[in-house]
Amino acid sequence: MTTFVASYQSEWLKTKRSLAAWLVVLGGFFIPFILFWARVLYPEKLKKAVLAPTYWEEVLSQSWQFMAILMLPMGLVLATSLLTQMEFRNNTWKQLHTTPQSYTTIFVAKLGVLLTMLVQFFILFNLGMYLSGILPPLVRGISLPKQAFPWEMYLKTSGHFWINCLPIVGFQYLVSLQFKNFLVPLGAGIGLLLASLIGIEWEHGHWLPYSYCSYYFFSLRGAKMGTLTVDAFSKWALGYFFVFTILSYFFYLAKKDKS
Repeated sequence: MTTFVASYQSEWLKTKRSLAAWLVVLGGFFIPFILFWARVLYPEKLKKAVLAPTYWEEVLSQSWQFMAILMLPMGLVLATSLLTQMEFRNNTWKQLHTTPQSYTTIFVAKLGVLLTMLVQFFILFNLGMYLSGILPPLVRGISLPKQAFPWEMYLKTSGHFWINCLPIVGFQYLVSLQFKNFLVPLGAGIGLLLASLIGIEWEHGHWLPYSYCSYYFFSLRGAKMGTLTVDAFSKWALGYFFVFTILSYFFYLAKKDKS
């Protein structure tokens, strides 16, 4: 356990000032920042929106509309590939493997950092949504929404999105560990994302592992997406993540050239 904690801390330190770390911060606040200015610049629309009993639900829906379908999946493709391939870019795999830690510890620590950064993104994004909803009325001198901020609904929604984007993390982690060329995992991720967007109305679209964030978003809008329920999509997402992670682990162990 002590070895794993040390390995995790080491992997976490590598993310400091990295492009992936900036993607998490900028990605978490980008959409809320745009929506903040959209509300500030149109005070009449804001005044009407604040009076509506569904104000916070609209903030949630507008924010995820731009995030769920393209920005979150694309950000995960980039961030996962960047973090996983850090050793290739710095040519430090051999140095890492000479340290007194097992391959399993290294594998789990790297994956753990990825999942932690994903949680960090969701925390920042939820904070950004809250600020984009509460600050514009204050800036414009408009009465604050009477509806209490529905933290439970926001956290529940984020939890579903977190689960539904796990297949992207799992697959990008698998490919990024196997190929030195950054363009390979990037191209594979973009290709699967495009295929999932094209096939989202296909009756068997749930077979496409990059489609679950889009499916969940449309379900929030009341759209009927195939024959599966929201919980069923989450189970598919967890299943894909488990399969990709197991395959990634065994391919990593079996790889002869770990440099």
